[in-house]
Amino acid sequence: MPVKVMRLEGERFELALEDPLFPKALKSIPHPPARLYGVGCPGALAEGLAVVGARRATPYGRGCAKRFAATAAERGVAIISGGARGCDAVAHEAALAAGAPTVAFLGGGCNQLYPAENAGLFQRIVAAGGAVVSEHEWDFPPQPHTFRARNRLIAGLSRATLIVEAGLPSGTFSTADEALLAGREVWVVPGAITSAASKGANRLLYQGALPIVDDEAFADALFATFGCLKEQRAEAADDRGKASQPYRGEEALLAALQAEPLGMEALRQLAEDHAPAGDTFTWLMIWLAEAQRDGLIAQYPDGRYGPHPALRTAV
Repeated sequence: MPVKVMRLEGERFELALEDPLFPKALKSIPHPPARLYGVGCPGALAEGLAVVGARRATPYGRGCAKRFAATAAERGVAIISGGARGCDAVAHEAALAAGAPTVAFLGGGCNQLYPAENAGLFQRIVAAGGAVVSEHEWDFPPQPHTFRARNRLIAGLSRATLIVEAGLPSGTFSTADEALLAGREVWVVPGAITSAASKGANRLLYQGALPIVDDEAFADALFATFGCLKEQRAEAADDRGKASQPYRGEEALLAALQAEPLGMEALRQLAEDHAPAGDTFTWLMIWLAEAQRDGLIAQYPDGRYGPHPALRTAV
């Protein structure tokens, strides 16, 4: 079916593979694109989280796409997808609502917007500082095989790909294949075993993808891959009038880590014993990030946390 030519308003750019602005993440994938054509901000082409799913999405799939894309976007992670109907469009919308950049890779040129019904979404992506991008020249018409090739760009620009819903066979399933070929992580939201819309997603879990079973699992995955956290503090210290002073829990954790390196399980137990009332895991993740930022502790190659090397050598 012919696609109406529509011209997005905004800055246009072309990036050759050797261009300094060409995203490094896409240089290392199998069959990197020779050139990228885009509308919007070329600086938006930074590593982020791909959120993809079925075009004929169920309410469950759309809800998961919105939930997890919004959570990641609120923590500053760029959302990358394909601009398709269903889960892709919902993920882009969630990023826009959170004020985070988002990137849409097209199967055809940027003057051949597909699906045409999402032209308004593509324009808002550009206006919000994101980008609409293709490896094809401006007026190249989308074809069935170009969408499968496009999926390698979605996965390649992402540190991880989150599959929120996928049937079998599925173009979404192919994005997971491309992520694995590029050495990226694959996260999957499980679905009911009786749902045809989740057969592909559940098959990926059976093959070893990381299951995203709830908000905490997603927060853990975001922290491990992006180091980002939800900015919130327990209110217990404010209630005691000590908001400007370290919590006792912080002092206990720092003392423990200065004594010996500790893994996450031991740290979680310490947080349970010493943290203020509330979400102790979130409190722990925030404290670890801030303590690393301040040069008090470091994460070692084996995953444990301990004294920052500079502090040990200064003693």
